[in-house]
Amino acid sequence: MNYNYNQPPNPMEELKRFFRSGSALSVLILINATVWALVQVIKVVVYLAGGPESGLAEAWVMQNFAIPASLPALIERPWTVITYMFLHVEIWHVLFNMLWLYWFGKIFLEYLNNRKLLTVYLLGGISGGLVYVLAFNFFPRFQAMVPISFAIGASAAVMAIVTTISFYVPQYTVRLLFFGNVRILYMAILLFVFDFFMIPSGNAGGHLAHIGGAIFGFLFAQVIRNSPAAQGNRNSGPSIFRFAGDFFQRMRRKSPAQSSGGRYQRPVSDEDYNFRKVEMQRKTDEILEKISKGGYDSLTKAEKEFLFRSSNKR
Repeated sequence: MNYNYNQPPNPMEELKRFFRSGSALSVLILINATVWALVQVIKVVVYLAGGPESGLAEAWVMQNFAIPASLPALIERPWTVITYMFLHVEIWHVLFNMLWLYWFGKIFLEYLNNRKLLTVYLLGGISGGLVYVLAFNFFPRFQAMVPISFAIGASAAVMAIVTTISFYVPQYTVRLLFFGNVRILYMAILLFVFDFFMIPSGNAGGHLAHIGGAIFGFLFAQVIRNSPAAQGNRNSGPSIFRFAGDFFQRMRRKSPAQSSGGRYQRPVSDEDYNFRKVEMQRKTDEILEKISKGGYDSLTKAEKEFLFRSSNKR
């Protein structure tokens, strides 16, 4: 079953409502845009004051807020693990990152909540930064660049969000120009493969950070897809501090008795099973009829969740 994202009829009105909503997605975009604007203001002020060239002002920002590849420098400035994912210098860098964040963040919030979006953004960005630092200190190819290499940008955090929602709802499709309907799962996989093969061609640190964010997003999606709490309640699920514990708990092998809480569960009778099946089919038909009349966006959150759960059981 396909889930289609429909373009709103009035994009400007939709954007106004979006930024007034105060969601985690709108706040993240505003923070990134504000930080970019502040960097530009600093460069202009330094230039007008007759101080050093704007390039030196930019270098100061990088020195203090970008994540360094050098481990001693990172130990001296541990806050850069967070600040780097909100820092952009070039207009096209921040623009493309925010567009991807907006597009996939909207899909993300159709199925998951603001807390999970913030969790994935922050932990995905941290994971991407750490993969970048560890790779530059481990692989001989990067040894000469370690003292002078820095990473900036929200790309790793955005990649984590893209990968999480793509593996959480792999049936979701979007319409692309020249390609038609494409599953977002295929887009996430293609981006990962692209980053891997682009490592030798330049900006290796950026591509490695993207891979780190994608790996975190994939793992996070596996945890919440298989979490009983997450399946039963859209607003529940693992927090930042419970994520690691939930993941490692899932890695342990469990017997059927253990997975059901240590108790044997009596199977339902044929009559009960058939009744539940008929009721589920009836509700599914009602939802499909509603989609045919008003489109997918006309569904309530509960109806979307029911449709998603029923499609996974087939």
